[in-house]
Amino acid sequence: MRIIIKHICFLWIVLGTTCMFAQVYNESDDTEPRFTVRGSVIESDTRDPIPHVNIEVNGGAYTTTDFTGDFRIEVKKGDELVIRHKDFETVYYTILNNERITVKVESNEEETEYKQKKFSRRNPNQFKSLIDSAETYLKKDAKRSIEFIELAFIESSSVKENANTYEVLGDIYMFWKQYDLAVSNYRISDQNIKTNTVKLKLATAYKQNNNYQESIETYNEINKKELSNWQLVQLYEGIGDVYLLTQNYQLSIDNYQKGLTVAQKHLITPKITDLNSKIAQVYNVKGESQKAEGYFNRSMKLASTQNKKRAIEEKVKVADFQSANNNYSNEIALRQEALEDISDIENDSILDNESPLTSQKQNYKIGNAFALQNDYENAIPYLKKSIEEADSKEDLIVQKDATRKLSEIYRDAGQFDKALIAYQSYVGLMDKLYIKKEQELSQAARFSKNIVSTQNRILSLESDRALTESKFQLTTEEAKRQKLIIYSLIGGVLLLLITAFLMFKYIKQQRLANNLLALKSLRSQMNPHFIFNALNSVNSFIASNDERTANKYLTDFSLLMRAVLENSEEDFISLEKEIELLELYTKLEHFRFQDKFDYSITIDENINVQDFIIPPMLLQPYIENAVWHGLRYKKTKGRLEIEVTQTASDEIEIMITDDGIGREKSKVLKTMNQKKQKSKGMGNIKKRVSILNEMYKDKVDVFVDDFQDDEDVGTKVVVTLKKD
Repeated sequence: MRIIIKHICFLWIVLGTTCMFAQVYNESDDTEPRFTVRGSVIESDTRDPIPHVNIEVNGGAYTTTDFTGDFRIEVKKGDELVIRHKDFETVYYTILNNERITVKVESNEEETEYKQKKFSRRNPNQFKSLIDSAETYLKKDAKRSIEFIELAFIESSSVKENANTYEVLGDIYMFWKQYDLAVSNYRISDQNIKTNTVKLKLATAYKQNNNYQESIETYNEINKKELSNWQLVQLYEGIGDVYLLTQNYQLSIDNYQKGLTVAQKHLITPKITDLNSKIAQVYNVKGESQKAEGYFNRSMKLASTQNKKRAIEEKVKVADFQSANNNYSNEIALRQEALEDISDIENDSILDNESPLTSQKQNYKIGNAFALQNDYENAIPYLKKSIEEADSKEDLIVQKDATRKLSEIYRDAGQFDKALIAYQSYVGLMDKLYIKKEQELSQAARFSKNIVSTQNRILSLESDRALTESKFQLTTEEAKRQKLIIYSLIGGVLLLLITAFLMFKYIKQQRLANNLLALKSLRSQMNPHFIFNALNSVNSFIASNDERTANKYLTDFSLLMRAVLENSEEDFISLEKEIELLELYTKLEHFRFQDKFDYSITIDENINVQDFIIPPMLLQPYIENAVWHGLRYKKTKGRLEIEVTQTASDEIEIMITDDGIGREKSKVLKTMNQKKQKSKGMGNIKKRVSILNEMYKDKVDVFVDDFQDDEDVGTKVVVTLKKD
């Protein structure tokens, strides 16, 4: 009963104090001391004063700058000064004290002049440089980053560069949480050139803009086979996020699991940690805390192997999970561990107040956990520490929450005087927070307005460029027609030249075909000629009843015929094969006319007979003539010599000599029948040599002359062969 009475008394005290404090605060708001602030507006480059600039206090006084650029205006602390002029963008400044204000502005003239230039690229690296600059300022200064994008649109000269520019613009809007504009720009980029990277970004932007069905459709449109392993994990994770937001928990888990499988298979450690953590969060939302705890423990263990910041993040998530499940002791232990690590990373990097890892937030949550266990003695120091840190870091939200919780603890502990002081502080913080939120909303509205204005300027710039390019195309149309006529004439000349070349090539091919046909015909004439002479020899053996000799002769003759027929279709054969044929043929002729001549075949040992090629059956007719028309009619036993020597590195000489009766006596001794028949062997040889030299550029040379000055002058045949 006493406790109830105490609570009622405390409630009346708090209500009364609140009303009094509100009244005092409102009165102090009205009686806030005013003062006159002086300032000037100048150009940043030239430092020239800018006259007639509109100077206005938000909802209050108004003035303009004089010809020296100076102004005076009455304000109070916390007022927002609005500085407007037609030649520069509006400047907003919050009054903190009565110090003199100097506003340096940049004129838009230079930018306007740049945009009015022709759409031609003077420097091929300019576009890339502007895109790099936009990405550099992306997270620092949205306004400046977008200015670089505007200039990049001017420098852009291809569909690919347009797509790249819209993609970066989408990234800027995405970072600054302008999700609808991010969607628009990613879609334009995707329309220019379709890439999986932009598709994934578009799906994420749809999700952030609460277009959940569009997000899932975009994810499903992506061909998974074209994605890298990292992108595939991103895709499954993104789909899981969308299903979680639409409360389709099982599909969310299924997609997270698919992403986890890919990440584990390809050792993508950061994503393994993230997906374990997300699966745990879904199970927690579903009320399956045991499964959630298992995945959280796994994610926390994995995070500990990564960098310290990631490990802290996971500890904080698990601590939130423990808090939601009323496991306050575990929560406190995890947050205390996190606090120790946070002090380390704060030395290396700055955590903004939005981060869940700030020490003021963790101290507040530890104090809250102790309070929920009714352990006020341990709760109070953590809450005081949270308030102190939040105050030093100007984190009004945490300071407000911690102050309110401290007031409630003092109240529950029966320390009403301290509860009252804490509550009064809480009310004051609420008012400060309200003012701050108003300013943030105003700034956000201005930011959104500027962003939309910039987007419209970019779209307008794109339209202007398209119009300029159309005009340029119209002005160059006539020049194109003239060029077309010139190119047509050049094309006609080229066509005639090509036709002439093709005709020349065709004639050359036809001549080659005719030559090949002629060679084939000559070879076909050579074979019967040779066979006829050989069969005459066989006939003479049979006529003389020398069957054994005829049989032996026929055996060697068959070997020779086989070799001749095998080579009959070739234009050239190796010198080695030709010599083998000559040896076999000369052996056969000597076998028949042993009492008429002796022979020798000499080959220079330095010659590699496989390196040289020769038309088949080229030398045989000369040997045949030497035997049949020279040596056969010699009164004494004659001599036939075949000598192969090398005259140069790429040239050999084949000399066939006999000491027979000679060409002139041979003509005289011809029978009437022989005179009636025209000799085809030597004629065919000459024709073959002529055709081959025409086809293969003077490869074979034949020279025929008398061998000596004796009574039997004989004959000398010199055949010169050149290597390929």
